[in-house]
Amino acid sequence: MRLTILGGGGFRVPLVYGALAGGEVDELTLHDSDPVRLGVIRAVLERLPGGGPRVRTAEDLDDALRGADFVFSAIRVGGTAGRVADERVPLAEGVLGQETVGAGGVLYGLRTVPVAVEIAERVRAVAPDAWVINFTNPAGTVTEAMAGVLGERVIGICDSPVGLVRRAARAAGAAPGSVSYAYVGLNHLGWLRELRAADGTDLLEALLADRTALESFEEGRLFGADWLRALGSLPNEYLHYYYFRREALAAVRAAGATRGEFLREQQEAFFTAAAREPARAYELWEATRREREETYMAESREASGGWERDEEDLAGGGYDQVALALMRAIAGDARGTRLILNVRNGTTVPQLPADAIIETVCEVDARGAHPLPCAPLGEAELGLMLQLKAVERATIDAALFKDRTAALRALALHPLVDSPAVAARILERAAKG
Repeated sequence: MRLTILGGGGFRVPLVYGALAGGEVDELTLHDSDPVRLGVIRAVLERLPGGGPRVRTAEDLDDALRGADFVFSAIRVGGTAGRVADERVPLAEGVLGQETVGAGGVLYGLRTVPVAVEIAERVRAVAPDAWVINFTNPAGTVTEAMAGVLGERVIGICDSPVGLVRRAARAAGAAPGSVSYAYVGLNHLGWLRELRAADGTDLLEALLADRTALESFEEGRLFGADWLRALGSLPNEYLHYYYFRREALAAVRAAGATRGEFLREQQEAFFTAAAREPARAYELWEATRREREETYMAESREASGGWERDEEDLAGGGYDQVALALMRAIAGDARGTRLILNVRNGTTVPQLPADAIIETVCEVDARGAHPLPCAPLGEAELGLMLQLKAVERATIDAALFKDRTAALRALALHPLVDSPAVAARILERAAKG
């Protein structure tokens, strides 16, 4: 089996490679627009404990795609400099700047969608039988844009939902692999609505009733027991930006450097050092990865009282395991495999269009990922989903048709942007670079 990673010079590629060891992939092809980063990541892979499949690099996109069975898309259009701008421009107007949430997410989508659609068109042309697994953020928006070309042969993934299930199961005293669950929403906007033990016992109800257990894991600390009980569900960590928008914005502004600025400095230092000392590439990568995980969502943790991440959550990855489980389920026609994925809605949420991308529990087989039915959503959850889906769709229209009116609509409709005038100024600032 042949796997291609677009964005093959990305920092998290070694996590995927490590997970491939001893598996079904015979050849891994890496493609990236930055040859220096690509060379450094290849040096890390060569020194990764446990090894993996043979690796080749491809300068040409069509060459990278041709003959691939699966394509992992993990590109970052504009690099970390683009992310810094996406975060700083909104903050200058007094609203949240974040990579995938709020105005920052819209700006990132506007820049990324055209490139993602071009990739989808090349996949359709030179590797029509390949499955595309999209890691590229904002994942819901990008997956929906690519699905306009590839249909159900593109599936988006994220590690946040699986991390939430894992942490909630541990807090409830169950092995993560033994539980069943119901989760629905959009990417970075979803809720764990059911968690059951193998014998059918309702673990979520008991967890919500136990303050100590509930506040023993990340989402419990972020949101607090009182708010989680009021919701009656466990929200994705990114909903902290919506439910605690004032506190989240204050924490981001007080931090001095944005997450993008931190990562830009950190990654520049890593890639420079590893290019200079390739023999130490893996050692340097692992130290950098650890620091990256320790500081993940640091501002939100500070806004919710200040606390350190648990050791179990510092291993990194998560999304790599989801991607490989998805790939193996499709390739092996493993009926019964259940994963939380970004797929076309169908009839799962009747209030949304059938072709809208949602994030929910799916069964996977050789024909792809099929969303499972879910209980009706509450008005508050559905309202957020409908509003954010309108933002995502306006972002896609703006990006594909160079439509400033659609871009203004995408920004102004976002619940974290408090004025159409602010939205217009954000567009002006972004256009000036």
